[in-house]
Amino acid sequence: MGDTTATSRTEVPPVITCREPGSFAHGVMAERHPALIEQVREAFPYGPAQHRALDALLHEILHGVVEPLGPGSPDRELWLGRGPEHFGRPWFDAPFLWAESYFYRRLLEAVGYFGAGPWQGIDPFATFKRAELSGSTVEEELRALDDLAGAPAAERATALLQASLWGNRADLGFRGPAGESTPGEADPGLVADDSAALWSLLPAGSPATVAVIADNTGRELIPDLVLIDHLLRHGHAERVALHVKPSPYYVSDAMTADVVDCLRRMSRAPGEAGAIGGRIREAMGTGRIDVRTHAFFCAPYPYERMPADLREELGAATLTILKGDLNYRRLVGDRRWPATTPFAGLTAYFPGAVAALRTLKSDVVVGLDQETLDRLEGSGRAWRTSGTHALIQVRP
Repeated sequence: MGDTTATSRTEVPPVITCREPGSFAHGVMAERHPALIEQVREAFPYGPAQHRALDALLHEILHGVVEPLGPGSPDRELWLGRGPEHFGRPWFDAPFLWAESYFYRRLLEAVGYFGAGPWQGIDPFATFKRAELSGSTVEEELRALDDLAGAPAAERATALLQASLWGNRADLGFRGPAGESTPGEADPGLVADDSAALWSLLPAGSPATVAVIADNTGRELIPDLVLIDHLLRHGHAERVALHVKPSPYYVSDAMTADVVDCLRRMSRAPGEAGAIGGRIREAMGTGRIDVRTHAFFCAPYPYERMPADLREELGAATLTILKGDLNYRRLVGDRRWPATTPFAGLTAYFPGAVAALRTLKSDVVVGLDQETLDRLEGSGRAWRTSGTHALIQVRP
């Protein structure tokens, strides 16, 4: 991290890699990614070329070295410049953040997402996303909105913020596209809770502009949209910019097409969910909700390295809300920080007020007090990576 953090350069811990057997990162590269390759293969009737490319990627990850994108790839030179020191070395030696990001780019290349041909622009994760969106769980969650319709505004705000936070558990990349490895029972006590600070930045009647950097679609994006509707309807924001990914990423990450699918699902629902869907459509039509994207959201870098145009845009927002685990890793840096490292120090570089809403699904966590950390460490649970714990952290 840079000089603006509370940690001096000599004390910056190493980045997390996949090389340590038994570590969370190693498990993702050695088990989760190979399984995902097979699930993507089975989800679509790909031809021989796609099957050969998927086989080659699987072998390369487990037994080979990192290879560059093919000569015809439009961003081949861009990626060669993003990590020249990682090419020609085992995947497990690369930084976890870089390796994960590049894996998804290589998976898109293998199935022809960017190439000229019949599979161009076909989201390899669409089958998984749509199955979740049409499932009974989403239906139940939409019906539950009726129970909140008559609640006092403050009570409703608290419930919707919590729903947006815990919606991050609904991560197809974490659970597996087939739905296995469902997280254990959630711990309702947040490991850090700055929700009061969040609401203090968005008082009712405020002409605020809020940027929401989305994470997953489906069961996470729907609560995000409901929260956005609440912010606008109750005067906590005048305008919301919803930032999504420009291409498929991390299985369930939201793109514009996913926003449309979620909005259609809500609009078809009876009761409060349908009403919210109608208000969101109207707000998009008038510009009060602006769906935006940027190539940086699929880059293998922490937010400290965001380009000037994105920095300027987020700096103009009253508050930027970052959803999910990946955004958190990019916000504080995917390093082995001591868990008590101050959140404010590591995010001091960010161009404006920032809030992280995150369910813990990887090793990185900062901003905990010592008493909380001791309790968690003594629990005997894999609290950092199991998706059972969550946090709301704010740097005004």
